[in-house]
Amino acid sequence: MKVTVVARSGPVWNGESDSVVFPSKEGEIGIRPGHTPLMALLQAGTVRIGMSDGTTKKIGVSDGFVTVDQDNVYVVSEL
Repeated sequence: MKVTVVARSGPVWNGESDSVVFPSKEGEIGIRPGHTPLMALLQAGTVRIGMSDGTTKKIGVSDGFVTVDQDNVYVVSEL
């Protein structure tokens, strides 16, 4: 699935991923390909992006939101 992380200052990270876990106001939410559409509010923490080679990309975030639709994940945060 395609993951895009952006801040007010511009793009932070963009690429393909096997999974994404992010801190929401309701707790951590994990996303895998084929997930149903959703929108959630972020809270401060770390977004973990699982790569196909088994590594994990970690990006610190603060308030913002996440949208998921048709294997596209958009993370918008103040970083």
